[in-house]
Amino acid sequence: MFTARPAFVQRAPVAAALSLLLAAGAAQATDGYFANGYGMTSIGMGGAAVAVALEPFGGAVNPGAMSFLDSQWQLGLSWFSPDRSASRTGSGPAGIDGSATSGSTNFFIPEFGANWRYSPELAFGLTVYGNGGMNTDYPGGQIPAQSACAQFNPTPGPYNLMCGNGRLGVDLMQLMIAPYVSWQFTKGHSIGIAPTLAYQRFKAEGLQAFDNPMLSTSMGSVTNNGYSGSWGGGVRIGYMGQFTEQFAVGAAYATKMWMGEFDDYKGLFAQAGDFDIPSNFTLGGSYRPTQEWLLALDFQRIFYSDSVAVNNPSSLIGNCAQGQTTACLGGSNGAGFGWRDINVWKFGVQYTLNDQWTLRGGYNYTQNPIRPQDVTFNIIAPGVVQNQWTLGTTWKIDAASQITGAFMYAQNNSVTGTSLLVGFGAPPTTTETISMKEYQLGLAYTRRF
Repeated sequence: MFTARPAFVQRAPVAAALSLLLAAGAAQATDGYFANGYGMTSIGMGGAAVAVALEPFGGAVNPGAMSFLDSQWQLGLSWFSPDRSASRTGSGPAGIDGSATSGSTNFFIPEFGANWRYSPELAFGLTVYGNGGMNTDYPGGQIPAQSACAQFNPTPGPYNLMCGNGRLGVDLMQLMIAPYVSWQFTKGHSIGIAPTLAYQRFKAEGLQAFDNPMLSTSMGSVTNNGYSGSWGGGVRIGYMGQFTEQFAVGAAYATKMWMGEFDDYKGLFAQAGDFDIPSNFTLGGSYRPTQEWLLALDFQRIFYSDSVAVNNPSSLIGNCAQGQTTACLGGSNGAGFGWRDINVWKFGVQYTLNDQWTLRGGYNYTQNPIRPQDVTFNIIAPGVVQNQWTLGTTWKIDAASQITGAFMYAQNNSVTGTSLLVGFGAPPTTTETISMKEYQLGLAYTRRF
């Protein structure tokens, strides 16, 4: 134990700092705007990880499992490529039909975890991870100047799909730093806690049509203000029970993360720029029918209703236009993206081929948080993927080190609904469609100490 301690102390801060620097560009959206998995092994198994102890990401998944894991650190990097598009049809003489594909299709996402097993009963660790995915970057100019957009936006066109000027899109990044402790209070049963510090930043562009006193409580704080950041935090708790050598169960709950306001966008997000990170819980089990095979199944519930800005229906903007100021963008009960609470199912399988190679596969199904009536606002945040397929492998270099790779494909999914602009003069035949599919490919290096 004494020799392991210096390795952890010296290497962990360096890798964590690297993750902090690189994560500023992260953007991923698979289970809403949560990642489908944290840790390359988990990603290869569809995200199923709450009832296994295979890698040091307890701060992001289940801190209660980490007393079953040996001392190790892991540093990984993924290439993530989302393909997002939006279109509007049926506007007739209003002239606001158009389509666009979001740019910015290449992102690199780092991750870091370290676990120090102080004794057979007690482990300490650190996980650095991120969320993102409300990220779009559409070119402007799809809608001509001689269109109904001129009624919403006094600045001359041409206009983007939201009747604004120039490029259209948003960028949200959330970075979590989660130290944890895990205690095996009796043989085979362990609990853990991970207090979590969170930082998030956000920017919006091309929403000038909503930057007016008829729709927002705070003009000048709706769009094109660059990045705005906020700090906050919460806590994650977890349990894992190894009932037999073959069967284990796990459970974890993460509280809502109470975040500071995005002051530069207090006229866009409800409650003057408030944007809390939702709570979630996960239940799961794992089964080893033989020494070579491992099966894992997780169920997760994500409570987007914890964040008014994310959960409130976009239709409230109509109440704002009729004089109900609390429903305006930035208001105490302001219009939001309409994301509902969702269920996520994660299934993974692992097969140990020989002493050097381990193979994995997985499937992740998530409910779509976006309903047809909220499509318009979600042109800038089309987190609609549902079916995700994964593959992974680990190559054991020697007794202390290994390399793990993972691949994820989220198949294309679309949502079509009546445009919110129908309530502002567009004909009732006006509809919009948002679509997204994704690819992810990553590698991680793990070192035991």
